[in-house]
Amino acid sequence: MRIAPLEDSLGAELYGGKAAQLAVALGAGLPVPPGVALSVELVQAIAAGAPAAIAKLERTWPLLRAPLAVRSSAVGEDSEEASFAGQHLTCLNVRSAADGVAAVGAIWRSAHSDSALAYRRRLGLVGTPRMAVVVQELVDADCAGVLFTRNPIDGADELVVEASWGVGEAVVAGLVTPDRFRVARDGTVLERVAGAKDLAVALAPHGGTEEVAISGERIRALCLDDSRLAALARLAERCSQEFAGARDLEWAFTGDVLHLLQCRAMTRAASLAF
Repeated sequence: MRIAPLEDSLGAELYGGKAAQLAVALGAGLPVPPGVALSVELVQAIAAGAPAAIAKLERTWPLLRAPLAVRSSAVGEDSEEASFAGQHLTCLNVRSAADGVAAVGAIWRSAHSDSALAYRRRLGLVGTPRMAVVVQELVDADCAGVLFTRNPIDGADELVVEASWGVGEAVVAGLVTPDRFRVARDGTVLERVAGAKDLAVALAPHGGTEEVAISGERIRALCLDDSRLAALARLAERCSQEFAGARDLEWAFTGDVLHLLQCRAMTRAASLAF
């Protein structure tokens, strides 16, 4: 039962795909928020209520900078064949050790939900789900979203960015129609399409998140200017240097500071979703 810093070299069989890829990105100097990874065995023990496992997380919690993001990192997740996007739980703005223990248990249970198990069956995955967890410093984002390093509709060699106000769950969960941009490899903006961003997901004062209404011109105002798009293009290029194949990035801006939250392989299923 282990807890390892994200900057360590993390094996995907022990810490899951998300943790392993974030560790590579962090080691390459990419702007990944710091944190730790909880091994599969530790997560299972915490979910089962094992006192020693819970105490281990409780001892580590004060060493981290709360509030925190607690994210799934299942074995086999974020591969070219399976992203599990939307299947496994993410808990944001987790403030106390007790809430952290509850979040880990909830994430473990999400891997055993009917929808997650049905997704595994569709992919032909056998055996019991094995869930690790990533705990990271939380990004209180002004705007956030996703970036594909290849056009998921037609496979064109260009970047596709989707963005909205607040933290990225508004985009990932499909709560808004996000702004959409096509960007050439050299950073030239090929297309801008304003979305209908009538709400944002924001951090709630006492933990968790809340939906906040967006009104007026901001609903249709583009949330990314040329400077931010150029920063995203540079980030995509750096990820392409470290990882083979097309990538699906989750990112967030706090002011002018860009954070990389996830860097996974772009799946065939992701392409078919558009």
